Amino acid sequence: MRRTLIRYKAKPELADRNAELVSAVFAELKAARPDGVRYLTLRLEDDTFIHFVEAAAEDGSSPIPKLKAFQVFQDGIRDRCADPPLVRDVRIVGNYRMLDES
Repeated sequence: MRRTLIRYKAKPELADRNAELVSAVFAELKAARPDGVRYLTLRLEDDTFIHFVEAAAEDGSSPIPKLKAFQVFQDGIRDRCADPPLVRDVRIVGNYRMLDES
């Protein structure tokens, strides 16, 4: 299982648009219901976005990049950001009912 955290700060004037694009990704995920992936996005009060992705595939691949809405989201992401995306693999140190225990 691979867990990835992505953090970036959106430009204030583009933060709402970014949130709309993220919401479209979740709508497509809910419709497609792909197995082996968990995804969470948080928006902080300063327009920092934090995405947490958990992919169960042995090779760590995720179906999310194949989604049309995700491709639209990715197009122009750097232009929407005040601070560019920082991508990091993460390990869970503690977990109480937030994530799958497997």
